[in-house]
Amino acid sequence: MSARIGFLGLGNMGAPMAERLLEWPGGLTVCDMRPEAVEPFLAAGADSVASAAELARQATVISITVVNDAQVREVITGPEGLLRTAAPGTVVAVHSTISDRTAEELGAVCGERGVELVDAPISGGAPGATRGALAVMVGGSAAAFEQVREPFGCFADLIVHAGPVGAGTRMKLARNLLHFVSFTAATEAQRLAEAAGLDLTALGKVVRHSDAVTGGPGAIMLRDTTAPIQDGDFWLPILRHVRDLGEKDLGLALELGERLGTALPLAELALDRLGPGLGVGTGTSVSERQSS
Repeated sequence: MSARIGFLGLGNMGAPMAERLLEWPGGLTVCDMRPEAVEPFLAAGADSVASAAELARQATVISITVVNDAQVREVITGPEGLLRTAAPGTVVAVHSTISDRTAEELGAVCGERGVELVDAPISGGAPGATRGALAVMVGGSAAAFEQVREPFGCFADLIVHAGPVGAGTRMKLARNLLHFVSFTAATEAQRLAEAAGLDLTALGKVVRHSDAVTGGPGAIMLRDTTAPIQDGDFWLPILRHVRDLGEKDLGLALELGERLGTALPLAELALDRLGPGLGVGTGTSVSERQSS
């Protein structure tokens, strides 16, 4: 609890995250190239520095929220980067979504200096950061995870140790695959609704309301494997029921799309792949469709 926290990058995500650390008992030092980004933190009692190297002189746990791999490399290994001054035992947390290979490479470079790197991408957006309700997926050693868990708790209410360095990023990429494929499916659903003469904003309200109750796509992510479910398994009847409902509704949506002349390629894929993806195989209607 006595460690001073450093925070580098006060953009749309970094600023609300860092604001949650203003009351951290060990103190907060921030770093950003833009004076206007730093000023509110100075007014609130934080310290500021002009470079990553200066930040590492003060802080032993340092969070980074910059834009991309190149910027992460620069602030860690560049001429004025953290490794120029970071003491052994310092923990550097990269919250930016970067390549898992970049995370592994930088983890090895940091390790040569006795510095621990954790890749700790976040989910929940700026609203989640403001409320202290982010999810953080941490890749790193168990010791480093223990060092960051309490400060991360200031801006997150779910902190997962995903595994070694790189695992946090891999979990974030899997999570965001779901996120943006779901967005693409939402655009397809809107096209169908628009062709049917429906109010798209009303449909959006229904989607947000029901997902808040059911949990959305995460509601089926309950097993620790994607292997086919064996007879006698607790999940078999439950996920067969999900499959049967899904195949029925997808079939009806595809029928409507055909009548309205609206192509639904994601729905076609979903109808074929839902049952196998759930681990319960295809249902009768899809099997008959595939054989016809």
